[in-house]
Amino acid sequence: MQPPVAAVIEAHSTLAGLVAGLNDQQVAGASFLPGWSRGHVLAHLTDNARMFARLAEHALRGELVAGYDGGVEERNAIIEATAGRSATEHRAELARYTARLEATWARADEEDWGRPVTFRNADLAATVWARWREAWIHMVDLDLGVRPDDWPEELAAHAIDFLLCRLPAGTRVRAEDVPRQWSVDSGPGTVVTGRVRDLAAWLAGRTPTVSPAPAHGLPALGPWPPHPPQRLDRA
Repeated sequence: MQPPVAAVIEAHSTLAGLVAGLNDQQVAGASFLPGWSRGHVLAHLTDNARMFARLAEHALRGELVAGYDGGVEERNAIIEATAGRSATEHRAELARYTARLEATWARADEEDWGRPVTFRNADLAATVWARWREAWIHMVDLDLGVRPDDWPEELAAHAIDFLLCRLPAGTRVRAEDVPRQWSVDSGPGTVVTGRVRDLAAWLAGRTPTVSPAPAHGLPALGPWPPHPPQRLDRA
């Protein structure tokens, strides 16, 4: 499937507009993520673009490199080290690395999207889908007015596809506003219904506008899909 490059570029434009008027006090203010300021969220979004650009640049040369040579510890250290930037610095660095990422993707042809990358042991196309998730989900976390209701419908459906593994075996998820349903393996289990964006928000651990039903007794969510992915043996 052709990755949604144009949709990610549109998300980048929305993000740039969202932070265009931020001042230093707002950047230092709390985000929706516990323990993270808006500066932490912006630092993560910026470095995520840098990391994906690096993977893409090497992939187009037929090279495999780690997203972070130092693993998650390096990722976390970069976020902590850059979260305290001024609003102006955050905007400049975000623009710099999103432009680098988009320029690298622009060099890819149809065959290039199948080149392997170390991110989730997947291919270059998968990093485009991942960046789309990162951009829209973290725009909600910035607490600047974007909510899951603003997510594109296709993004919400994709997020459900990606996060369905958080649910126990037998769970079925049914969207009420689009003709889509998902199931985790087979067998009896809870049926969860709701609008596609609300279902995606719930699975992403964000607050939906309307809680999916059943409002009481929703299945507990498991961890975020592991990186690299692991085979899950279900009972």
